[in-house]
Amino acid sequence: MQIIDKIYIDGAFVTPHGDESFDLFNPATEQVIGRVRLADAQDARDAIAAAKRAFPAFSRTSKRERIEMLKRMHAAVLARENDLLDAIVEEYGAPVSRAGWMARHASDVLLEAVKVLENYAFTRPAGTAEVVMQPLGVAGLITPWNNDAGFICGKLAAALAAGCTAVIKPSEMSAIQTRIVTEALHAADLPRGVFNIVTGRGETVGAEISAHPDVAKISFTGSTAVGKTILRTAAESLKRVTLELGGKSPFVVLDDANFDDVVPMALGAGFMNSGQACIAGTRILVPQHRLAEFEARVREEVARTQAGNPRDPQTAIGPMVSRKQWERVQGYIRIGTDEGARLIAGGEGLPEGVDGGWFVKPTVFSDVSNDMRIAREEIFGPVLSIIAYRDTEDAVAIANDTPYGLQAYVFGADKQQAREVAARLDAGRVMVNTLNHEPAAPFGGFKQSGIGREYGTYGLEAFLEPKAVLAAS
Repeated sequence: MQIIDKIYIDGAFVTPHGDESFDLFNPATEQVIGRVRLADAQDARDAIAAAKRAFPAFSRTSKRERIEMLKRMHAAVLARENDLLDAIVEEYGAPVSRAGWMARHASDVLLEAVKVLENYAFTRPAGTAEVVMQPLGVAGLITPWNNDAGFICGKLAAALAAGCTAVIKPSEMSAIQTRIVTEALHAADLPRGVFNIVTGRGETVGAEISAHPDVAKISFTGSTAVGKTILRTAAESLKRVTLELGGKSPFVVLDDANFDDVVPMALGAGFMNSGQACIAGTRILVPQHRLAEFEARVREEVARTQAGNPRDPQTAIGPMVSRKQWERVQGYIRIGTDEGARLIAGGEGLPEGVDGGWFVKPTVFSDVSNDMRIAREEIFGPVLSIIAYRDTEDAVAIANDTPYGLQAYVFGADKQQAREVAARLDAGRVMVNTLNHEPAAPFGGFKQSGIGREYGTYGLEAFLEPKAVLAAS
């Protein structure tokens, strides 16, 4: 049983003012494995005050000084990679096949920020003027539970690279991972108050950060519903806001696609992170005349997809993060059946051979129309919908017929045709015949998938404000 009773403010581990306790679970066993004492609004105010005090000096540090800080942070997080991996598996339930990437990603994003910073010009000419890219101030960073360490480190790296100080509110469901990351970042020996980490509930700590007048910037990753609330709150003080929200990503299979290659990729995109991914390719668009062939390959591939013990290297799908999430996913499987979709793999209940834990069968529906709830609403679990289309025009129309626009996928043998289809899709990132991540590329959503971008130069500039300086010659 791990007891976490400290938060991090002004360069020190301190006891929260808040006194609410929150149980931490192993989702593979449903057992309580820890307890965290949650921060409250007063703790958030204390953290914001510390970040505000630190900002004037930190914002004047040189690019070289911030690069050295980021390198120390990278080394410190990398040194805790094994501890972090174990926590990701135990507390979140990620399969080890995925958790290794997640643990390494937490340190990688810090080095990626170094690469961006090394080549970034904070001052540049614009006609007769000089434009200075100036750090915004205190940044509020609010992160979710589905990749705790990666989101903390990624958002913090961009904020610090820009010269902002930060207050981070991670999910209370990921407190063990957060503690490891906090200890690592503390070991990097940054100036006091530059970063502060207060684990608490969104409706208290998150709300205080979103509303506080001394917070100049909000970067939030989470649900579209919460993102809208943050945006409304932030409007009162005109905070700059980056929102990375939900998705219902189309995976467009073109007419000439080789299904032996594409079906494993489609399931990989849909079932990634046990289906708990905003970028999951959950709507699979397939040519009508090849539907039966595609379904047959899907059945074969799903039969080989193991859901269960996350510590088994052969496991591809781990448990849902909580009972609430498991019940939500089970509910959507029932909704799909009630709506008239045809179940071709999976279904309700636990996977075969699993007698406990919040596991979901890898589930695929066919005969799905794009107006069904399972095709329009983000399920956040391993539940996929196959939607048949008549021709390319129909495929593009279906793909874009969604309130979301975070990510999309196009797979086909003709690379030029695949790129032409990709150019017509309304999404912040489109993957063409690949599932590989590019950290230098901007990431964010169209429509209700968010506002603004993260990663690369775009992510850095989200924490900067351009100031034009005009002087007499």
